[in-house]
Amino acid sequence: MEKILVIDHEKCTGCRLCELVCSVKHEGVSNPYRARIKIVKWEMEGKMVPVVCQQCEDAPCMAVCPVQAISRNETTGAVQIDYDVCIGCRMCMNACPFGAMGYDWVNKQVIKCDLCGGDPQCVKFCETGAIQYVEKSSLNATKQRKSAAAIVDVMSKASTAFSNVG
Repeated sequence: MEKILVIDHEKCTGCRLCELVCSVKHEGVSNPYRARIKIVKWEMEGKMVPVVCQQCEDAPCMAVCPVQAISRNETTGAVQIDYDVCIGCRMCMNACPFGAMGYDWVNKQVIKCDLCGGDPQCVKFCETGAIQYVEKSSLNATKQRKSAAAIVDVMSKASTAFSNVG
């Protein structure tokens, strides 16, 4: 059975250890800007929200890729990028409803969570248990929706805040 990452944003302390572990695993450097998971912080409200690819069933990123560089790994179920095919157009970044895709300015390529090949390192190092790797089920889908709703809420607040700046 497929497994997914489930985020409980209420448990996240914003330590960013998941970002560091991710960047070391994928890039060999401790650099949160090169991680496939991002901690979005609203410090005035005391909210920290880990944002990571939701491995969507209908994967909008996969649907918009003009060269079919994004596919689903049959073993892990992860939506993954074939860098030999990717042309770097970043349409997938625009299509992601969660803002979970990033861009690595060093390697000049889009990046997203690939579930570490079925052994996500962020889960192992998350001391509060805010990130869990669990069997996909209707219960987990409900938790995912709750997490996604929190992300959308936080993103809409950020959008409002940015529009009020100018």
